[in-house]
Amino acid sequence: MRSYISLVALALTILTACDRTQPIEPSSEQTSVPRSQSTLQLAAERSAMDRLARRMARALEDPQFRAYVKDELDRSPFRESKLQLQRFLSKSNQRALHQLARAAGETDSSVLNDSRVASPLEIYFPVPAHRLAWRGTADVLVASAQTDRDAPVAYDVRGTRQVLSATAPPAVPVLVIVPVETDFGPERPVGLAVNTNPSPTPTPAPSPPAGLYMTYAHFVQDFEGWFKGEPEYEIHILGQAGTSDSLTDYQCAGAPAGGYYHFDQNGLDWSGSVLLFSQTQLNGYRSVHPNQNFRIIALEDDDTGCQIKFDANRFKNLQTTLQAAYPDLTGSKDTVGTIGKFVKRANALQKILRSAYSFITTQDDMIGNAVEDIVVGQFVPGANWIVKGENKVTNGWINLQMR
Repeated sequence: MRSYISLVALALTILTACDRTQPIEPSSEQTSVPRSQSTLQLAAERSAMDRLARRMARALEDPQFRAYVKDELDRSPFRESKLQLQRFLSKSNQRALHQLARAAGETDSSVLNDSRVASPLEIYFPVPAHRLAWRGTADVLVASAQTDRDAPVAYDVRGTRQVLSATAPPAVPVLVIVPVETDFGPERPVGLAVNTNPSPTPTPAPSPPAGLYMTYAHFVQDFEGWFKGEPEYEIHILGQAGTSDSLTDYQCAGAPAGGYYHFDQNGLDWSGSVLLFSQTQLNGYRSVHPNQNFRIIALEDDDTGCQIKFDANRFKNLQTTLQAAYPDLTGSKDTVGTIGKFVKRANALQKILRSAYSFITTQDDMIGNAVEDIVVGQFVPGANWIVKGENKVTNGWINLQMR
């Protein structure tokens, strides 16, 4: 018999030591930030990004600076050869900062102020073909965009402005300035000594903990604009928030997650082994919420890794639609049977997500809620849960196992 599992439902946390029912980002009803204030802040950040992009483009008219930028991008240890823009401006005695100000005929403080007004930014070539094609020549555009629904605004090295397509990249290589998606870690101190002593024999890694694992995932699209580079897929376990009728995020699995919860899916298909929720977390959740089940949600993260940002009403509508189509079977629970442990379809009452945002424009893409294949009547080789999105559209499928 095939292992039953659920990617829609597991709403939990490490509740042995703590019930991680932390107040993630507040919902639109709970937030104390006025919509107008949020809109003004986003507009200020967008304007600062645009000015930085134009200055960078003008600075790239200088052949020596182009060579410097190319070298820094080529040496980047991060995925897609990304650089954290604010750090890049301050590197090498602020060489880039001085060049951007000089090319624009402005002061260093003007550039520095915009780098502080803008959210943390990263700069890179999101299109692999552009990354390979650019040789440090002047045929390059510098563009900025705030969300993957925006049409990027770009500048050439002469400062000429143009609006690019939001759906397809141009033939000319495009260097983009966008909000940070990458964990760049702490800055390394200058002159940090490197340990040249031989490494000791590594300690064997401990055995992976028991719990709910995902071994395969397929999504029908990347849910990412071309200028945002590779997708950042995440799986979240949602469960009851306290004693309320709302859901909260108990565990994230994805590229920003650590330990056994880390997995990095850059294409439509992924296979491997990633922990979604440990047996300790399952037991802890059950002890605090004995009559509640959980949901498993798939999303494509836009900016802040392992933090859910959905439109509150869209999420509720998704759950209402799925509940009507598959009554009482859109959640899951772990069970012990004669064949061992497994996770199967179950009722999940909560449909409101506390961490949703209705006033933020940089929202994550809500891929869907996982439902057991036998419930939806759709069967895919190698998978046993179907990811259902809005309007009951199938956006992917995954394989779950209890180990």
